[in-house]
Amino acid sequence: MENGPAMWPELIAALPETAEAAPPAAEGALADCATALGHPLPAGLTALLTAADGVTDEYGTGLLWSAEQIAAENVALRRGTEFAALYMPFDPLVFFGETGGGDLYAVLARIDRPDVFVWDHETDSRTWVAGSLADYLERSVNGRLLGP
Repeated sequence: MENGPAMWPELIAALPETAEAAPPAAEGALADCATALGHPLPAGLTALLTAADGVTDEYGTGLLWSAEQIAAENVALRRGTEFAALYMPFDPLVFFGETGGGDLYAVLARIDRPDVFVWDHETDSRTWVAGSLADYLERSVNGRLLGP
């Protein structure tokens, strides 16, 4: 399986020295995240978090947030009344990382599809950027990920 748990430790170990991966997420953190979201985390994201509870690039940008931050950021976006007036609903997405310029990366919340999207905070566009989390992470740390 492309996003299976067996492949993540190898991918994390192969990250360039400019990227920093946190230790794996605890089961409790993953359960708390799912509870906060009100639905299970997508399988690929869960598998990645069990290998690294966060990945930052050389500038400290959160390419992958911790399970705790995923919960906090998504709850704030989904429940923020000011956001509801400005943007399309965020419930279909699970944001998990950032561009460093205000835009956020997401996977689909309840649809079993591995694609990664970037949300542009200025235009509210949601643009496809990678075919999977593995593709996203590899291209992000190597500077080959295209954004909006």
